[in-house]
Amino acid sequence: MLFRNDKKDNRDTSHEAVPLLPLRELIVFPHEVYPIFVGRQKSIKALEAAETSKKPILLAAQKDARISDPGPDDIYNVGTLGVVVQLLRLPDGTVKALLEGKKRARIARYVSQDDYFQIEAEEIEEGCERTTEVEALMRSVNTTFDNYVRLNKKIPPEMVTSIAAVDDPAYLSDKLVGHLGIKLEDKQSLLECTNPAERLERILGYMRSELEILEVEKRIRSRVKKQMEKTQKEYYLNEQMRAIQKELGEKDEFKNEIQELEDKLRQKKMPAEAREKCEREIKKLKMMSPMSAEATVVRNYLDWFLALPWFEYTEDKLDIQEAERILEEDHYGLEKVKQRILEYLAVQTLVGQLKGPILCLVGPPGVGKTSLGKSVARATGRKFVRVSLGGVRDEAEIRGHRRTYIGALPGKVIQSMRKAGSGNPVMLFDEVDKMSTDFRGDPSSALLEVLDPEQNCTFNDHYLDCDYDLSKVMFITTANTLERIPRPLQDRMEIIRIPGYTETEKLQIAKKYLIRKQREANGLKEENIEFSDKAILAVIRHYTREAGVRNVEREIASICRKVAVEVVKTDRNAHIRVSASSLAKYLGPPKFRYGIAETEPQVGVATGLAWTELGGELLGVEVTIVPGRGKLTITGQLGEVMQESAHAALSYVRSRSEQLGLTPDFYQKIDIHIHIPEGAIPKDGPSAGITLATALVSALCRKRVKNDLAMTGEITLRGRVLPIGGLKEKVLAAHRGGIKSVLLPKDNEKDIEEIPAQILKGITLTKVGHMDEVLKQALVLDDPDSFLKPRRADDAPLFTSDDDKPIIVDDDDEAARVSRTNLS
Repeated sequence: MLFRNDKKDNRDTSHEAVPLLPLRELIVFPHEVYPIFVGRQKSIKALEAAETSKKPILLAAQKDARISDPGPDDIYNVGTLGVVVQLLRLPDGTVKALLEGKKRARIARYVSQDDYFQIEAEEIEEGCERTTEVEALMRSVNTTFDNYVRLNKKIPPEMVTSIAAVDDPAYLSDKLVGHLGIKLEDKQSLLECTNPAERLERILGYMRSELEILEVEKRIRSRVKKQMEKTQKEYYLNEQMRAIQKELGEKDEFKNEIQELEDKLRQKKMPAEAREKCEREIKKLKMMSPMSAEATVVRNYLDWFLALPWFEYTEDKLDIQEAERILEEDHYGLEKVKQRILEYLAVQTLVGQLKGPILCLVGPPGVGKTSLGKSVARATGRKFVRVSLGGVRDEAEIRGHRRTYIGALPGKVIQSMRKAGSGNPVMLFDEVDKMSTDFRGDPSSALLEVLDPEQNCTFNDHYLDCDYDLSKVMFITTANTLERIPRPLQDRMEIIRIPGYTETEKLQIAKKYLIRKQREANGLKEENIEFSDKAILAVIRHYTREAGVRNVEREIASICRKVAVEVVKTDRNAHIRVSASSLAKYLGPPKFRYGIAETEPQVGVATGLAWTELGGELLGVEVTIVPGRGKLTITGQLGEVMQESAHAALSYVRSRSEQLGLTPDFYQKIDIHIHIPEGAIPKDGPSAGITLATALVSALCRKRVKNDLAMTGEITLRGRVLPIGGLKEKVLAAHRGGIKSVLLPKDNEKDIEEIPAQILKGITLTKVGHMDEVLKQALVLDDPDSFLKPRRADDAPLFTSDDDKPIIVDDDDEAARVSRTNLS
């Protein structure tokens, strides 16, 4: 065999014929083992001959791998002599061979080319002296290879240890070449180089060049990783998806979508400003990637523009009789609102074009404010949209968010216009008094533009950033009280007060609307259930206490459900009559005592009238006197205004102490406690002033207050009675509570005409202008004309009975004794 070590001109002069295996895209170096797959018949025969004869085989690379049947000129002249370690024949006819390179060799001549290549090869001897330079070169190569492995993840880290253990420069150079990603020609050049030191220098150069490339790649990867945000990643992935879809032959939906948007814009009627904005956005959309986040934002923006009703209007029903019939059919009473709607339709008929009215319906819960909006829309033939403003505290809820924010949308006004689908709907802003304010803005201020007839023709939503005409919209707002609505906003609305219903009105509403509605809701026929008028009145009086009819409907629904159970159990055609005596069977014992007026006159107890969000209420005022040092205690969760009214009432009593038969310093030796029951409910306002003063005089002078009389009015320090608000609601509350007489300020005489006639028949209204008149009307007096007249100190006492003695403090008595009998 070859592989001898004779050295003469670096070549072995003896030759021996050995098989030749041409290799594609592979160069075998000495000291390395290579697995290869062989499919060409000549190559298979060469391998079999080498295995059979136990001869070495020359492994030389082809110059062009595309040639399937190479000739001598197509094969490099220098290769590696190796041995066949293992030969495995596969079922498909190919052969898997495991070859080990032994020594460099050169082709001397070709012996045969019949079945396979046979050549004469001469071994190439390598020589290298172990000088200091070679040692330094080997160290540099090892260090550089270590750095190379750190950056090149394809080479296992264990290879560094294996390379560092090699001490022969020739072996080291051959072992390193296999791990370098260099061209085939460069590898062949290294194979043909016989000087190991030179080979190491060239390998060191290759590794340093690769290291520079790897360092640049690492920096690029690091920089790109920092720059690549989520949206960019999605962009690249979506671009790949788009390319894949294009390769699969799928049609470009994005172009079709843009074409569809352009067609819609061409057909849509809209102002020039809006059309110009849409055309600009479509042009921008064409230049974007369809999968980018910005493209989605632009598409949504265009969808909003194309979906809004710019010039689409419904035709108003101008038949006054028909509109009046619809309003009467849906609601009982509410004459002011109905009259205002009929006025609008009449003017619209005459003028032909009119800005939509802006109405504000103010009243207690359950009187039909919200449902009235639907009836108005039905009567006028318009679309109806409702916007709930309860709890809204962000200005953007009205005006929308700017497009710079993720997930931005228009405000509730523009959203409602899109929902309505017409430019002149009836838009109901519900609970406009329940809005609040925080750091995000004041929504009530944003409503100023919406509800201003002079400004809402150019309403600008932050999202659209384009003027929109709201002048043809009929706006209706609802509120329970006006106090929580800012004055500028009130000024832009036409306020219509809806008072609470009287018992007669509630009875008619129950008979005409509520019973029929609940009977149908619970699956009952008309013959299954019947309500007597007395039963309905009993429900109103003893099971509800409200200004509206919401709880009345709830109680009627409860009766209908229980009747439905009886009908199902007994007979589907059964007839059940609900009377006043049978209510306890369906609703249990009465929840309220009808008429909360006191049963008899009492000292220090007066009945006032209050106006709340729920309507009118009776307000009991209690005053008691105890020994003390002039302290005034006020309880019942009273607001600042009501506390000030109590102080004003006490100052009035002190200023009239001589006329009342009290000593000037009577207040210094007693404590006065004013209490208004139902302390869990906040109370405020000046209208209880005369009630507080009456209770104080009653307690101090031991004079009883009429139990069937209520009063309302603000008091001044001079005793004048000033006007108050909500007179109708207060008189209705007095009528509900069984009060027979009401004292009211003279200046409220103009409001009496709002009170229903049937209420005025059962109650006496007395107009007063001064507190003296109030005391003469409210207190139980033997001689009202002589009350409050100036008296000398030596006059006989004004009060004759022991129970009616005034509280007079003896100046000589330092203990300021007060009779416990008089304080009881």
